Amino acid sequence: MNGPETVYYKVAEAARLAGVSASTLRLWESQGLVVPERSDTGHRQYSGVDVARLKRIAWFRAERGLNPAAIREALEAEDGQSEAHHGTAASEGDAPPGVGRKFRALRHAAGRTLEQVAGDIGIATSVLSTFERTSQGVTFRVMHDLAAYYGTTVSKLSGEDEAERRSVVRAGEWKFWPETSPGVTVQVLADGRNMMDCHRFVLSPGACSDGAYRHEGEEFIHVLSGHVEIVLDGDEFHDLGPGDSLYFDSRRHHSWRNRHDGETVLIWINTPPTF
Repeated sequence: MNGPETVYYKVAEAARLAGVSASTLRLWESQGLVVPERSDTGHRQYSGVDVARLKRIAWFRAERGLNPAAIREALEAEDGQSEAHHGTAASEGDAPPGVGRKFRALRHAAGRTLEQVAGDIGIATSVLSTFERTSQGVTFRVMHDLAAYYGTTVSKLSGEDEAERRSVVRAGEWKFWPETSPGVTVQVLADGRNMMDCHRFVLSPGACSDGAYRHEGEEFIHVLSGHVEIVLDGDEFHDLGPGDSLYFDSRRHHSWRNRHDGETVLIWINTPPTF
């Protein structure tokens, strides 16, 4: 017998089950609250999990009067609790889940298939599909390339500019970027919509960008501990250790790797926020 994940509902059926109109489902999709799969012919198809999510959205809206941003936050909190219950959540400071869902919403809004986007980016279709479903499995460079492909930035998709600006961010109270790439932890040192992206990078041994990328702006890197290799334009190598800094134009192709046998910690600033 097929489980609930193999059963799909059309828009009208899903709307009836959730107790809302079909146009409401389309509105929620545009807001990134729920993004259904698409059939080979491009029609929306909602899984049992999607329908359950629709019912929660309807309840949050009707019973608690939450706006879309608050509903998204509540759903992500529930997702995090579910992951913790099943032993899959990370330790304290785990990033809110759902960035893969946001990328899937962008793909649907652009009218592109998994195969088209994967081919354009240069990754396997299965990798993109897994990332959209689980927010895991792509490298730092690929996440940047995907964001640039849709005309946005990783910072925006991570919800960084949606957060309330805090003048003081205490040690250990950082928000986190989604940990899509193993061994790369990005902690937000100054949240809110700012002119600078200020981050603390924690790189496990061997962690890297998996190739070069570039974007508008300027960047500043300061090494707190460990060693990192920064390569600019493929032929300019910088081996940076504790106390070393590097300033460069973000339009230059840049890649990086932790060549230290332990953890490397960096302060990394981008201005304007274009990554």
